[in-house]
Amino acid sequence: MQSIFKRYEKKYLITTEQGGALGDICSRYMKPDKYGEYLVQNVYYDTENWDVIRFSVERPFFKEKLRLRCYDVSREDGELFLELKKKYKGVVYKRRLAIPVKSLSGGTVRDIVSGSSSQISREIDFYMKANAVRERIYISYMRTAFTGIKHDGLRITFDTDLAFRLDCLDFSYPGRGHSILPNGNMLMEIKTLGGIPLWMTAALCENKIYPSSFSKYGACYTDHVLRQGETEPARMEQEVKISA
Repeated sequence: MQSIFKRYEKKYLITTEQGGALGDICSRYMKPDKYGEYLVQNVYYDTENWDVIRFSVERPFFKEKLRLRCYDVSREDGELFLELKKKYKGVVYKRRLAIPVKSLSGGTVRDIVSGSSSQISREIDFYMKANAVRERIYISYMRTAFTGIKHDGLRITFDTDLAFRLDCLDFSYPGRGHSILPNGNMLMEIKTLGGIPLWMTAALCENKIYPSSFSKYGACYTDHVLRQGETEPARMEQEVKISA
């Protein structure tokens, strides 16, 4: 997988009906992701006082987040991806470090990062130490993705069944958690190296779909952590490890 990204991302909160219509249109101009529909699991890092997401929801010109992402932890040759995601004036920059699942046997993500000498691992190690972050929240969703045929770098994703939890911050319970979006809603993202193709612009207008500043992590924080308070089991103090 690619380890360094630079692209524009637009998000849209849509209904399942709108998602079905756009999915049909995407299938005419794009090809389905080779993995089909799949579960994406994430563990986001933050400080004890949630400083990272508190700063992010203020919509600054520059912000960055660290997350550990899992696509299929059941495979012996599977990988996790530790990603430092930065956003500056609407442009997304991502640094991704691949971590073999088997390398975490008896160790932690921090052990892997601090023990590596690559440029990306050094950037991530510096970020973790400078910001005093730790594992704070688990977020998962089912994803269907399309990739461009004629438009290189174009990628469109549809996310459903968005869920989060504040305990059990590992990948032992795939998809388990509290719902983030109301029933009948989903999130679409358009990721591109430049502009959005004309056929997609027309489809968005026809279906009355407009960009949103929605953030999965931000929604969890503002709609749940802030409003309902926080109760954290001791398990949250542990490093993320993979359970068999």
